[in-house]
Parts: sequence; C-alpha cells; structure tokens
Amino acid sequence: MTKTALLLIDLQEEMNTRITAGRSVVYPDFADQVAKLVTAFRSRNAPVVHVLHHEQSDPNVPFRKDQPGGQPMVCAMPLAEEAVFWKPGSSGFIGTGLEAHLRDEGISDLIVAGGVAAFCVASTVRIAANLGFNVTVAEDALIAFPLPDRDGGDIAADLALKVTLATLAADFAEVKTTAEILS
Repeated sequence: MTKTALLLIDLQEEMNTRITAGRSVVYPDFADQVAKLVTAFRSRNAPVVHVLHHEQSDPNVPFRKDQPGGQPMVCAMPLAEEAVFWKPGSSGFIGTGLEAHLRDEGISDLIVAGGVAAFCVASTVRIAANLGFNVTVAEDALIAFPLPDRDGGDIAADLALKVTLATLAADFAEVKTTAEILS
C-alpha cells in the first residue's frame, strides 16, 4: 500500500520579497497552486511535510529561521501537527532527518512543490528518487527564476524550468500540473 505526502520546499517569504522586487518567475500564480495542493492534502488527512532553508554559515542571508525572509509563506504555513525540517543546504535530505521521518510514517510517494526549481527542488527530488521514493513534481506549483550563466547574463526562467523539468522527468520523477495531480 502506498502512502503519499505533499513535500513543500523552501516556500519562504524571501521568495515573495524577490518576486515583489521584480525578479521574473515562470508561474506567477504558483502560490495559488500550492494552496490547492495543501488544501487537498489536508482535507484528506494526508501528510504535508515542510522543508525550509536555514542558512547557517552567513547570518546576513535572509533564509534563516530567525529572519522575516525565512518564515513560511502564507500558502504553505505549517500546521502544528505537520513535520517541519530546516535544511542547511540544497537538498531536503541532507542534515535534516527527512528520510527517517518519511520511512517512519510509511510514506513511499511524494508530490513536490516549492522553490527554487533548478536548485533545492531538483536536489531534493534527485535524492528522493535515489532513495527509492516515487516522486511527482507539481510543475505549476514551482518557483523558477532566471539562472545566471557563465558569461554574466541570465538564462531565461522559462528555459531554466524547461531544462530542469526535462532532466527530472528523464530519470527521477513524473512531472504533472496541479490539476493533473488533483484529478
């Protein structure tokens, strides 16, 4: 029997700060899609697991649990009974206890949403798949920003997301829209 959890990655206020400051994002309504997933999982009493970034090496980085930018976004505010893991790096599985929690709860399948797609989402999805979890990525519930390239320019956010999702879909996860996941 499979048990599925919604895994939310780095849905923190600093993401909103960057978007509000003008950083382009592929899916401007990603928070609405995240909220739909959260509502659906909670209504079914299915597990919602939160992984948030806590930068330990630089106290000036806004992704810290003691800073406003490190706080969860409204669309992904954890409930008291939901597991929350604070990660020090890119993957939600490194230094967090996430794997042990998922295994203890009998969770075999993950629906993943959050940010940033090419960084922490991709790192977490790859390790999840390598650990034997069945992973589905909610494409339109992801934060995807432009990526800096080696020449000092940017790779457009939509291209960065397309390549990231193609790589994940090739060997690590299924990629679906929120509507497809909820149907």
